[in-house]
This record gives sequence, C-alpha cells and structure tokens, in this order.
Amino acid sequence: MSIICTKCKEEIPENEQLESQAEKYPLCTKCWNEWKEMKIMVINEMHLDLSLSDHRKVLRKHEKIFAGVMTPEGDYVDFTNEDNRNPEEKSA
Repeated sequence: MSIICTKCKEEIPENEQLESQAEKYPLCTKCWNEWKEMKIMVINEMHLDLSLSDHRKVLRKHEKIFAGVMTPEGDYVDFTNEDNRNPEEKSA
C-alpha cells in the first residue's frame, strides 16, 4: 500500500525510512526537513521556551498546520476528502 505525504501529496517510497514523528502524519523526508527548518523560525519568532508545556503545545499545533492535518483555526482536516490534505491550497 502506498503512503502519500500530507504536505506535498507525493507518494512516499516504501524503502524511505521516515523519522518516527514524521511517520505519524505521514510526511516525506523532504517535507520533514522543511519542517525542521521552519520549526527553528517558529521558535525564534514566537520566543517559545520549550521547557514550558504551553509553548510545546503551540509548537505542536504549528507542526500539525505545516503537515496539513490541522487548519490555522484549530480544526482537524478530514482525510477522507483528498482536497483537504494541503492547507495551502484553497478548496472550491
């Protein structure tokens, strides 16, 4: 069974080893590496202190938004509709 990246919607090769955190969305290695760069910017821009649980929750929310499984408003995306898989694309 093929796995589709929730961010770029491309098929993830079966032999590609995903990091455990990226695997739960799933995100391909390319998109996960993009998130790791974006994560640093989010932490710096929002002045997040990861020793605080509320700040870690904010970072996890931004991770889910980046992965395309949550909208910026906090609603979870319905994966049964393929059009909802990328939050950057407007649905008609």
